[in-house]
Amino acid sequence: MKLKWHGHAAFSITGADGSSIITDPYTPEGVGYAPITDTADLVITSSDDDDAHCRADLIQGSPATINALNIAKNGGRQAVNGVEISAIEAMEFKDHPEHAPGQNAMYRFTVDGIRIAHMGDVGNRLSDRQIAFFEDTDLLLALAGGYLTIEFPDLMEMIHAVRPKLVVPMHFRTLTYRPRNTHWIEAFLAHFHDKDVDFAFGSEVDLSTDDIPRETRVLVMDYAR
Repeated sequence: MKLKWHGHAAFSITGADGSSIITDPYTPEGVGYAPITDTADLVITSSDDDDAHCRADLIQGSPATINALNIAKNGGRQAVNGVEISAIEAMEFKDHPEHAPGQNAMYRFTVDGIRIAHMGDVGNRLSDRQIAFFEDTDLLLALAGGYLTIEFPDLMEMIHAVRPKLVVPMHFRTLTYRPRNTHWIEAFLAHFHDKDVDFAFGSEVDLSTDDIPRETRVLVMDYAR
C-alpha cells in the first residue's frame, strides 16, 4: 500500500488494488496545509463538526463517506465499500481554549493486510478500554503534538502497553501548522531511542507487510506540498 501524509491528521492510503481511503480531511485555510487534491473511494472522519478533521465535502470525486463517531455510537463496527471499520468514542482536550470539548472517535481498518489505527482528535488520558482498542496495531497514526491533543505521558502509556509496530506521528507543530504550545516533532521523538526512529524525507512511502517491524519503530514523514 501507499501511505501519504497531507498534514495534520489527513492521510491517503492506497491499496495494491488501487482503492483509496482518506482520513480526517481538513479545511486548508484553518490548518495551513495545501488543499487535498487526491481522490478517494472512501473518506473516514473522526467527527462531523471539526473543520480540521471532517471536511469530506472537499475531497474530489464521489467517495463514500463515514463519520467514525457514528460507528462508535452504533455498535463499534461497520463495513463501508468493503472496508471493515472499527471505532471507539473519544473526547477532545478537556481544557480546549476555543470551545467546549467535543466528541470524536478513534478508528481502525485494514489495507493489504496491514492493521491501521487512527487516533482521531482525542485529547485526554485513555481508559483501559480505549488502550485495548489499539492492541495488535501494525501502523499507528499517532497524535504527536501534545497540547490540544493527548499529552505525551498518556500517549506513551498506550504505546508501551500495546506496542504498535510502526508509529507515524501526525498533528504536531510544523512550519505550516503552528498553534501556540503545540510541540515540534523533537518533543515526541525524545520518548524514543534514536536507533528506533526513521525519516521518510518525503510525504509518501510504500509499505507492505514485509516492511512492518517486529518491535516498535517511528517513521517521521513530511507533509505534502
